[in-house]
Amino acid sequence: MGFGYAKYENITDGIEQKMDVFVAKEEPVKISIIHLKNTLPKKRKIKLVYYIKPVLGEDEIKTKGDIMIKYDNKMNICIAKKIYNNELPNIAFVSSSEEICSYTGNKKLFFGNGDLNYPEALKKQELAEENSLGRIPIIAIEIQIELEAYGTKEISLILGASDSEEECKNLAYKYSKIQNCKEEEMSIKKYWEDITKRLIVTTPVDSMNIILNGWLIYQTIESRLYAKSAFYQSGGAIGFRDQLQDTMGLKYIDPNIMKNQILIHAQKQFLDGDVLHWWHIETNRGIRTRFSDDLLWLCYVTAEYINFTGDYSILDIKVPYIVGEKLQEGVDEKYDVYQKSDIEESLWMHCKRALNKSFNFGENGLPKIGSGDWNDGFSEVGNKGKGESVWLGFFMYDILIKFIPFCEKRNEQETKNQYEQIADKLKKALNTNGWDGRWYKRAFMDTGEVLGSLQNEECRIDNIAQSWATISGAGENDKKYISMESLENHLVDKENGIIKLLDPPFDKGKINPGYIKAYLPGTRENGGQYTHVCCC
Repeated sequence: MGFGYAKYENITDGIEQKMDVFVAKEEPVKISIIHLKNTLPKKRKIKLVYYIKPVLGEDEIKTKGDIMIKYDNKMNICIAKKIYNNELPNIAFVSSSEEICSYTGNKKLFFGNGDLNYPEALKKQELAEENSLGRIPIIAIEIQIELEAYGTKEISLILGASDSEEECKNLAYKYSKIQNCKEEEMSIKKYWEDITKRLIVTTPVDSMNIILNGWLIYQTIESRLYAKSAFYQSGGAIGFRDQLQDTMGLKYIDPNIMKNQILIHAQKQFLDGDVLHWWHIETNRGIRTRFSDDLLWLCYVTAEYINFTGDYSILDIKVPYIVGEKLQEGVDEKYDVYQKSDIEESLWMHCKRALNKSFNFGENGLPKIGSGDWNDGFSEVGNKGKGESVWLGFFMYDILIKFIPFCEKRNEQETKNQYEQIADKLKKALNTNGWDGRWYKRAFMDTGEVLGSLQNEECRIDNIAQSWATISGAGENDKKYISMESLENHLVDKENGIIKLLDPPFDKGKINPGYIKAYLPGTRENGGQYTHVCCC
């Protein structure tokens, strides 16, 4: 495996098999180049079957029976098209450099009494040329080749998608030529080599060097930004805070990646200042929530970009808002289609609206947590409107301190004064009401119960409240050192090689902070190590 491609090798029955797999740089096509070599002194005839399960939607259960398979023998292409629900209009196709001898879309007939290792269809002379409509859909194509004694052969298998059949046929025709496939493979390898070699890190640990020099960059871009996927979540959606965070580590590679992501996310903000928690770009569907931190990540990453590049002009770029129904009283979230509005404002105004929306403080002088903050699982800490987040206070303070110089540069004295006053009050509240004696508390619940207190049975200490007391500079000197010492004593698990998010995890205690409690103790947000690509 390498950057942008994977290789597979095997030897079976005297035939050497090598396969290079990659995705074209600019086109929606997965290309497999198969290299075959006959190591025996006799001519060989081979039947090769390429099998896929087209989904063309959210999951295979919802599109079961909706997909129609069509074979065009003139263009040597099998096309799969969803005919009942066209919200996602993609059309998938399969093609090859070799002639397709037969095909099928009938999964039941393809497998018969066999399985994926040896489907029954392989025993038959040809595949039953049946549609998949009304059935569990597959696409299986058969090609037949001959290998001379000690001869070699190269074959391309193409899997792609587009919004039109015409474009599918154009792509199939282009990559039916092996030379075009090879040129694209060289292009994609060069593209990733150029990116991954821009930053070289040298440490005494070889394994660390391997992962830092290329692989983390590659995985961040490929998995997080392109596929919108991760180890825990493979939903294909853009998370408002998630992909912004992902780009922070890429600023050393290309700051424009961060800039473009900032502008993409600003377009998912409402005029009220709140934002979509996540959304799918294919449908404009997303979820409007009462999460208290999402909108502030727009400000945080914008400040990071400006302070790293010195490019203040990003603040003047005009970006549209989205429109949608406001959340009703007692409703924490709503999944819907949210369209672009006719109102555009500068990124500076987008950031100001986000901050103004966040200036919602509780009786302890700390920002209200809503239906969750950076820990999504705290869904019932403050969803009744009273709970407050200590971590969010540190996060907000850090942003305000970074935005005050921007106000000066833009000659907005009134805004500067407002931010200074709020930051000063926040710092005092964090170091008084937010302090528990040996470390900082995590949150105050609607019920008045405290998370992150020595008195607790569960969640006595939380990592990010201690970390951000130092990161933000809001923690008083003695308290910063005491809290970090407590973090090291209670959350650094040297035996297992992790730094816990909180401890003890939620399990059977009386406090009910939300769906975090549904996770097994020590997994995900419930006391595990929940690591993003770049968590600042």
